[in-house]
Amino acid sequence: MTTTARISAIPPGTRPELAELEAKIIAKRGRITPLYQHLLNSPEMAQGWEEFLSAVRQRNSLPADLRELIILRVAVLNRAPYEFEAHIEHALKAGLPQAKIDAVKAPHIAAIFSDLERIVLNMTDAMTHDIEVPDTLFAQVAQHYEGKQLLDLCITIGAYNMVSRVLVALHIGH
Repeated sequence: MTTTARISAIPPGTRPELAELEAKIIAKRGRITPLYQHLLNSPEMAQGWEEFLSAVRQRNSLPADLRELIILRVAVLNRAPYEFEAHIEHALKAGLPQAKIDAVKAPHIAAIFSDLERIVLNMTDAMTHDIEVPDTLFAQVAQHYEGKQLLDLCITIGAYNMVSRVLVALHIGH
């Protein structure tokens, strides 16, 4: 089902007052994606979004394949196909096998994932569905991560819930 976006995209290069911001986005991302064309409706939010999500993706202490696995799972749980499709390429580049990319779509966490991946996916599911994380699950996560990595894990899950919820609410990429 294709649905019209609920907010207009701003085509790159059509508003001189956005030229500097567009140049920054292009420098970091290589292009202005459809998501950013919509975010340009609020230059302040677009700039903050770019800075925050760049930190989450590029300065994260988690291994890249695990980070992308989290992002894909959040997209599946929140029914955000645009987000999922946008991150397949990143997941493959990070070394995530296609079989795991396919398996992350299943409602239940498959045996194909390592013990650590299953713990992280359970954390992703809990934070996405229930928001609260049961103490027993948190204790499992804390056996593998502490400090910066634990915070980066929670922020990655939370940040990509934000992304998917904005995409879905505004019908961006649907």
